[in-house]
Amino acid sequence: MSPEPENTITGRPLILLVDDVPKNIQLLGTILSGQGYHIAAATDGDKAIEMCAELLPDLVLLDILMPNPDGLEVCRILKKSDITKEIPVIFITARTEQEDIIRGFEAGGVDYITKPFNTVELLARVKTHIELKASVDAQKKIVGELKKALSSVKVLEGLLPICSHCKKIRDDQGYWKQVDEYVESRTEAVFSHGICPDCLNRLYPKYADRVDGEKKEDS
Repeated sequence: MSPEPENTITGRPLILLVDDVPKNIQLLGTILSGQGYHIAAATDGDKAIEMCAELLPDLVLLDILMPNPDGLEVCRILKKSDITKEIPVIFITARTEQEDIIRGFEAGGVDYITKPFNTVELLARVKTHIELKASVDAQKKIVGELKKALSSVKVLEGLLPICSHCKKIRDDQGYWKQVDEYVESRTEAVFSHGICPDCLNRLYPKYADRVDGEKKEDS
């Protein structure tokens, strides 16, 4: 199931409509608000850029043919900003020539809708890109939380108190524990115990000599 898109300001998916013809905004706004979307509107490119940075809408429906800056330039500006570059932009255009469509994608648009509007197509494209953005946002949130968790683990490891003599580790409650006990309580690692050659020679010299002798005979 796709994440439920929700704008942090409005509580509902927020769509910014940008068109220099108020009737077009009114028509789009009526269709989209009827589907539960929250609507904001701008009638020029400069205002649209300002509103995007302030409101961070979930989607922008942007008319291409507007006075300077036109829709293509507005999209380029949005995509250059770290604040607004992740906002998906769907172009609204009366042009269907391949060259115009390609220019829209090159400017950073994710899709386009042709005039006059087909309501079913409009709602389908809007729904798709709203859900895609919600999915991407959810993934970024998870990645951020994982990075934060990993960072905390690294800090803990860097500050881990260990006795310079017996090598016990002090846990978060202030108790000193053997290294194997401490690690096993915090990971899925399981230790098997043995004696290294240095400790064997120091603690059990007679047994170490016998082991060395057996190795020499075997060789």
